[in-house]
Amino acid sequence: MFPTVRDVLALDPVQYGGPRVVAGETSLDRLVRWVHVAEVPDIAPLLGGGELVLTTGIGLPADDDGLRAFIGDLAGVGVSGLVVELGRRYPASVPRVMVAAANRRGLPLVELRLPTPFVPITEAVHGLIVHAQLAELRATEEIHQRFTELSVEGAEPAEVIRQAAELSGCPVVLENLSRQVLAYDPAGGSAELLLSGWEQQSRRIRPTGRTAYDPDTGWLVTTVGARGQDWGRLLLRWPSGEWADRLGMPDRMGAPERPELPPTRLTILLERAASTLALGRLIRRDVDGLERQIHRTLLTTLLDHARLVDEVALRARALGVVLERRHLVGVVVRHRTDEAATETAQARLRDLAEAVSQAMRESKLTGLASALDDQAVGVLLALPDASAEERSLSAFAAALDRVRLAAASTQHAAGARDAVIVAAGSGVGTLREGRRSLIEARQIADAARRGRRDLAVFRLPHVRLPGLLHLLRDEPRLQTFVERELGPLLAYDAEHPKEQLLGTLRIYLEQGRNKSAAATAAHLSRPAFYERLARIARILDADLDSVDVCLSLHVALLALDAVRDT
Repeated sequence: MFPTVRDVLALDPVQYGGPRVVAGETSLDRLVRWVHVAEVPDIAPLLGGGELVLTTGIGLPADDDGLRAFIGDLAGVGVSGLVVELGRRYPASVPRVMVAAANRRGLPLVELRLPTPFVPITEAVHGLIVHAQLAELRATEEIHQRFTELSVEGAEPAEVIRQAAELSGCPVVLENLSRQVLAYDPAGGSAELLLSGWEQQSRRIRPTGRTAYDPDTGWLVTTVGARGQDWGRLLLRWPSGEWADRLGMPDRMGAPERPELPPTRLTILLERAASTLALGRLIRRDVDGLERQIHRTLLTTLLDHARLVDEVALRARALGVVLERRHLVGVVVRHRTDEAATETAQARLRDLAEAVSQAMRESKLTGLASALDDQAVGVLLALPDASAEERSLSAFAAALDRVRLAAASTQHAAGARDAVIVAAGSGVGTLREGRRSLIEARQIADAARRGRRDLAVFRLPHVRLPGLLHLLRDEPRLQTFVERELGPLLAYDAEHPKEQLLGTLRIYLEQGRNKSAAATAAHLSRPAFYERLARIARILDADLDSVDVCLSLHVALLALDAVRDT
């Protein structure tokens, strides 16, 4: 961080000259990038902005117009301030015309009332600048070291966000493509204030480029993703003094103003944090695949590695389970509620796996059974023919209920028989297709948790399109589809919260595009409702009379509901 004009005036070599600020006092927190000594009036073209200009005034114009032009030229190139030593050209004070011109342009104008060598001033200021640059380099080195350690450790996203907030001293938020917060750290401020109305707030943040600062909202933003697949955004709040107060944060610079742009180290920090998050996601996915290869049973081998079908069939036959020339049905059994990976959760999963195996024995069914992950047990039933499918599934579900009821009675535990979901995929005729049936069953089981229906066995028709979209709610491509179809309307609603045109579109589509019925459902007159539809069509650039367009928008609305369902 460069020193400010205020910092420079506090230096001993400057204090030796008895400085007095005569104009532009409200701009003393401008940053000083360099110090330049000048004794000619046409110095402005040689400057690049951010310089503190020192002069005795010997070569300055003698007329008022010339002095106004001199001040205007300096302000025009963005100098930080002008320091004039009295005594040689101006005995008692700088001309009033210079003071007035500097005040009009907000340019700090300082008198040195005593003879002052300029060399000690330039040396002291340049020393501050070099020191600040070294501090910036040290901070950057610490950023790289910290996030390298986090990458090696495979840190969770919450820890990465915490470290980013700690290093920057600013609030940090990680969101997905649907503008939902995945993790955040308010940096000691108010989390409630930070996240209030987040989706609308986020949609107003429109940076240009993959990493950019949006000065209108005060957010530094970078995209998070790897291998060409973006899945979120990482945002860092670089507040003005007003925002520091609103967020309950101290003003770290001790001044009422902040620089217009965040320092470079914060951009580096945000990009390194985003890289760590993207790498961590890849590592966790790959480690999980490796663990399954090593620790899972034949069932998970079939599920994760379709190329090993022949080996699975051979090893299953050796266990007495014949999978060739059988009607295969994938089944997944899971608790309706998830539980964190603790010893209690693992015990609960083991109990469920044992109950499933016992239910298969009682219903005289053969197949493979295994825990698929930390929450679900999978079964691949091997039936003699397709006609036995419904009967066998009903028998299995009834047997499982009896087994769990008996276990609950034996254990006398209130939570021993919490609700479970039994989901079955489509029956198939080959082991290679058995993988598809298992995947379908797992998806159905996950989607069934969203509804309130209690069925003995859930099948694909029971979950329908909303269930499918619920399964895909974390898929970046689905979130991208929602943003492509509804993004302009969501952004409009964020800017005009009283109108909420998304609700109007929803009513129109739910009423089968019957405008009269939709107007009645919306409690609006027909002209008012038609005008709203016309506005929606303009915002989305869509033909709301087209069946295909409305179908796409309806699916996008269902997908939006799915990604918003936490």
